[in-house]
Amino acid sequence: MSNPLSYLTDDLNALRQQGLYQRLRILGGEQLPVAEFDGRQVINLCSNNYLGLTTHPKLREAARDALDRYGVGSGAVRTISGTMKIHMALEEKIAAFKQVEACVVFQSGFTANAGTVAAVLTRDDTIISDELNHASIIDGCRLSRAAIRVFPHKDVAGAARALQETSGRRLLITDGVFSMDGDIAPLPDLAGLAEQHHAILMIDDAHASGVLGRNGRGTVDHYGLHGRVHIQVGTLSKAIGVLGGYVCGSRDLIDYLYHRGRPFLFSTSHPPAVAAACLAAFEVLEQEPGLIEQLWENTRFFKAGLRQLGFDTGLSETPITPILIGDAALAHRFSRELFDEGVFAVGIGFPTVPQGKARLRTIVTATHARWDLEQALGVMETVGRRLRVLT
Repeated sequence: MSNPLSYLTDDLNALRQQGLYQRLRILGGEQLPVAEFDGRQVINLCSNNYLGLTTHPKLREAARDALDRYGVGSGAVRTISGTMKIHMALEEKIAAFKQVEACVVFQSGFTANAGTVAAVLTRDDTIISDELNHASIIDGCRLSRAAIRVFPHKDVAGAARALQETSGRRLLITDGVFSMDGDIAPLPDLAGLAEQHHAILMIDDAHASGVLGRNGRGTVDHYGLHGRVHIQVGTLSKAIGVLGGYVCGSRDLIDYLYHRGRPFLFSTSHPPAVAAACLAAFEVLEQEPGLIEQLWENTRFFKAGLRQLGFDTGLSETPITPILIGDAALAHRFSRELFDEGVFAVGIGFPTVPQGKARLRTIVTATHARWDLEQALGVMETVGRRLRVLT
């Protein structure tokens, strides 16, 4: 009997032949700046663990205490019997941190974006979206069934044209920090446009929270735009170091998402140990600002080293630093040979980035030692010259 899924095997074999097939690297221990992947120690330049909080002692202690007190799970969705005091405490903590009226926590940053866009809009509305916005935003736009107008990346004039050419209820949406290029959205200009055209302004601050602004409050704080962004989305799985996503805004927005946010309505709430660890992470952000300072010191050193060697790092302004290669097969080969030499920097190609814009995506953390970064730069130079990525 023929296999109706045999076309998947054909497609995978084509990826192998093109040098684009990637297998998962298996982490054998903690998520550290030098970590064990596939049984060997490598310098880890792939993690979103910006501040090293995945192993912070205060987060460990909070998770252990909650596990002992509440057990391993919540047992239900939030709207039935799965809302615990610790979930409410986390939402109140995030709202105060972000200086907004209220917050709701979702199971992931992806569901926070997709669920919110799909909930607040209908087929009669219009979305105006940056072309490099995260996949979760794109999926949310599709689920909403609203009309979608995409403007060129960070092109304020393009966003203005889209607003001028549309009417009715409109959502202007952008990443705060773009996850593959590391550049920052022109949020002040977009806020002005939203106000001028009476549009809803939404920002995905997944890669800005814990990185930009006072104590890591994000892009809105970085630009001093409190009160001018209607919907802020963040993640609890990057700089916060744990798991989940959240949406911040007005009390009415959050109450509406309690009633209409499908991921919130139909997914079991966070285990109490996860919520407790997230709470502890926000306390660390406020109490240990030196972590963010060290993150930026390491970022500046590493970026300068890459550029001095001659790598093209694009328009990056944040710890996300791409090494632009162009050809996807070459990017994946570069990644594999770096790994063989003790540096883990993942290759990224289509469909994550457009065709012809493949790259290595690197991120340094606050917990990398200067020696780690110096050694990584040396290996990257050696392999880059061997593959003629560098000339």
